[in-house]
Amino acid sequence: MRKQIMLIDDDIFLLNSISTYLISQNFSVSIFNNAQSALDQLNKKLPDLIIVDIMMSNIDGYQFLIIIRSNKLFYDIPVICLTAKGMTKDRIKGYDSGCNAYLTKPFDPNELLSIIKNLLKYKKEIQDIVSVSHKNKLENFQTSNLLLIGLTTKEKMVLELLVKGLRNKEIAKQLNISIRSVEKYVSKLLGKTSTRNRTELAQFMIKRINKGE
Repeated sequence: MRKQIMLIDDDIFLLNSISTYLISQNFSVSIFNNAQSALDQLNKKLPDLIIVDIMMSNIDGYQFLIIIRSNKLFYDIPVICLTAKGMTKDRIKGYDSGCNAYLTKPFDPNELLSIIKNLLKYKKEIQDIVSVSHKNKLENFQTSNLLLIGLTTKEKMVLELLVKGLRNKEIAKQLNISIRSVEKYVSKLLGKTSTRNRTELAQFMIKRINKGE
């Protein structure tokens, strides 16, 4: 069965070009030129992945992310953000709002395809391994149970909470530090584990947990 992708952008030309490409790659694509119509559709049918533009009128991409991440029915849908903005602070805002990956326009369609495949693969792995026992394993996960060389105590604390699914704001509250500090620790963890984003980092750690390394 084809994976269903929801594509949201107020640029009709971009909507058509991206959807045509993804359909050629054997995906099923539903397109929307505003966030509200996409939210209405979400209440009827859930996609496997969402691609959303940040800069839109009325409800922008950041607001869209906040809405779906606050709803338990949509919380685990992978989201890729598209934007003309390439500033670090804009990317951070996107990640803090709940996006899984970030692409700055213009981008290579092959890079988009690679990110989509990676996120869908990760989602499937999570669905395959999340059982009662695995869930308990994650909830009781402690970095002291694994051989993690080169991590500071604070980095290990951040990592434990990240693997358990907490977002930056929630991690900051738990550890009583600033969101900016959490971002710095996550950035260091990405470098030390040779992963590109939070999704890959969590995936990397879950595999180690399952192997008992």
